[in-house]
Amino acid sequence: MIKVSKIEYYLPETVLTNEDLEKEFPEWTSERIREKVGITQRHISSENETVLDLAVKSSEKIFENYDRNKVDFILFCTQSPEYFLPTTACILQDRLGLRKNIGAIDFNLGCSGFVYGLAFAKGLIAAGIAQSILLVTSETYTKHINPKDKGNRSIFGDASASAIVERAEGGSDYKFCLGTDGSGAENLIVKKGAFKTDFEQNPEHEFEPQNLYMNGPEIFNFTIENIPGLVRETLEENKMTMDDIDHFVFHQANSFMLNYLRKKTKIPAEKFYIDMENTGNTVSATIPIALKNMMEKGMLKEGDKVLLAGFGVGYSWGATIMEI
Repeated sequence: MIKVSKIEYYLPETVLTNEDLEKEFPEWTSERIREKVGITQRHISSENETVLDLAVKSSEKIFENYDRNKVDFILFCTQSPEYFLPTTACILQDRLGLRKNIGAIDFNLGCSGFVYGLAFAKGLIAAGIAQSILLVTSETYTKHINPKDKGNRSIFGDASASAIVERAEGGSDYKFCLGTDGSGAENLIVKKGAFKTDFEQNPEHEFEPQNLYMNGPEIFNFTIENIPGLVRETLEENKMTMDDIDHFVFHQANSFMLNYLRKKTKIPAEKFYIDMENTGNTVSATIPIALKNMMEKGMLKEGDKVLLAGFGVGYSWGATIMEI
């Protein structure tokens, strides 16, 4: 069994409010944006600020109360890496002054990234390869977005979250449920930037191929078709029922989608956490940010069982249960 013993996050200083967006897109009011996606502001990385810069700041918060020399592996989740090569995780090891006899690797996942990271960490710990893992989910999606793309600009924000994952003595060994459907790749994609640059741009792609393209209706349909089943499967695999779960923390995509999911899965509102108003959708960082905020609000107590579910670009999805 594993435990998340520390979580910290960092948000860039620049803030983009709904009022700022309203000035650029007068046809949208700030209140309409809030009602539609449940967001009033989001933090935006500066021009020269990268996922590595954010990751250093969230991780240094961890080491204010945790011995950095204990870390023996870095898992770094991002879809806006510092370079194609080397891996951002390797550079992070140096920037943080961590030991050199540790492992470090990047993995490319979006909104399911934190759950997948926990699964990787569990495997490394179970195999005796690592004992203290720094799991970082850091994203600057806003650098992918065209300035004229009011839809995606209203949703996404930048952030980094860092967590320490360690072996937990005693307790239950909760199982993971993971899923993939690459047939949906075209519905959330940045087409240009890697090596496959020759393509015919789909007619519905309004912006340049180096920009983020999201087919919102298809992403919504994918989520509604797959995530209720993911919740049921996760409960069944762990021989639990809805009543056994104290809190449900899903990827914070947008409030409309989350409320629809909650009703469809029949999760009681008091058990379902939504908190993206001041951060927006920060991709792989949303779940750890939500957990940290719940801790600071005193919402989590020892022994609480939390069902975590991430889902999105790929398509990729995953869920597990975490015991506080």
